[in-house]
Amino acid sequence: MFRKLALTAAAAAALVLSGCSSVELDESAKNGSTLSDVALVDQTDGGASDPRNRSIYFAFDSYTVESRYMPLVQRHARVMLAHPTRQIVIEGNTDSRGSREYNLALGQKRSEAVKQRMQLLGVPASRIEAVSFGREKPMALGENEEAWAKNRRADITYR
Repeated sequence: MFRKLALTAAAAAALVLSGCSSVELDESAKNGSTLSDVALVDQTDGGASDPRNRSIYFAFDSYTVESRYMPLVQRHARVMLAHPTRQIVIEGNTDSRGSREYNLALGQKRSEAVKQRMQLLGVPASRIEAVSFGREKPMALGENEEAWAKNRRADITYR
């Protein structure tokens, strides 16, 4: 009974907080991303500790978390819920195209989008910091589509 009440309160708080966000999200992308959709039975990290499983990639000029990355977001949310003292930083990144100011803003929108998905899964906002590096922290060097695609991402880093 208490768990159900706590989950309902957490979901209501997430909805209220999502209305305060400055990041507009595609509402259809929320399907399958609520706490009730995630099995919390598995107390392992489900591969979340692997550095290759810490990046969510984005389309050009987009900050929409694609549905194919929701299992990754869900794995990290399970880790956070299983370890209530852990903190994370979500680092938004962009490719090298566009102005410095534009890329910083886009990187922030990307990190905030991932943060909001994790909040919808029950992770308290106080345990998630969303920052932007813009184009300052590339994963791949080069001026081609392959390098640009690797740099359009949000990285999840545990403190």
